[in-house]
Amino acid sequence: MEFADLICERYSVRKFSEQPVDAQMLEKILEAARIAPTAANKQPQRIISLESAEALEKLKACTTYHFNAPLALVVCYDATASWKHPQDGTDSGPVDASIIGTHIMLAVHDLGLGSTWVGYFDAAAVRREFMLPENWIPVAIFPIGHPAADSAPSPKHYARPDLGAVVYRK
Repeated sequence: MEFADLICERYSVRKFSEQPVDAQMLEKILEAARIAPTAANKQPQRIISLESAEALEKLKACTTYHFNAPLALVVCYDATASWKHPQDGTDSGPVDASIIGTHIMLAVHDLGLGSTWVGYFDAAAVRREFMLPENWIPVAIFPIGHPAADSAPSPKHYARPDLGAVVYRK
């Protein structure tokens, strides 16, 4: 698929079929996440792949936005590994995790699967349910699967400002 088509056609899938995600597809998604750029190439991403019925059930204690997907990825960053800005100490971890998340979403769509970015979750529950180390900071959850036959973009998906409203040329 051409990149321009990929980014235009991708939408947030919130309704999945029961069909499992093939292991080879999952590996391609994880590889896309692995090679994503990060600040100073520190690669602080830590990804929890929720593949079992037990793990997916635990996810339900963390967010209502699991959409009963057959697979979910929890993207975190390791605060001890992420780059810190030398002037003000700003941690690049949230930005790095966001870049990884974008790679995941685009790889998912390129494979004919669907996903959505879930930022509304109980981080303490994620830590507890999946026994995360203290230095792993969860940033986003990506439910992933085959879109249901009646899955469609939200009407809000098409609401975008004109380029002139977001780009300021100097």
